[in-house]
Amino acid sequence: MNDSVQVYAAGSLREVLTEIARDHEARTGHKAVLTFAASGLLRERIENGEPAQVFASADTGHPQRLAAAGGWAPHRVFARNSLCALTQAGVEASPDTLLGVLLDPAVRLGTSTPKADPSGDYA
Repeated sequence: MNDSVQVYAAGSLREVLTEIARDHEARTGHKAVLTFAASGLLRERIENGEPAQVFASADTGHPQRLAAAGGWAPHRVFARNSLCALTQAGVEASPDTLLGVLLDPAVRLGTSTPKADPSGDYA
């Protein structure tokens, strides 16, 4: 009998889910096999037949799509993220000036992948 559970999760959950999986295995002897990536890419992999049993998405749209297609229970919100901006030393930004900094042609902006990761969609 296979006592492991296949967990596909958003990369933003790596640290906490790794700790939870380690504690779960120590307590129960059952292993959680963790796969981390952008939520949209994980949804596509699941749709293409990969064996996830748990899908921890960074948004609700991807799990809703899986549930609507059948074979998955309705989603449940269990955590919330906050977006943040990170700048290199020398690039001064505050909540009041961030938009202007982002629109400055001298500033190179990097974001996550749109349609694959919610923060890319928000950006």
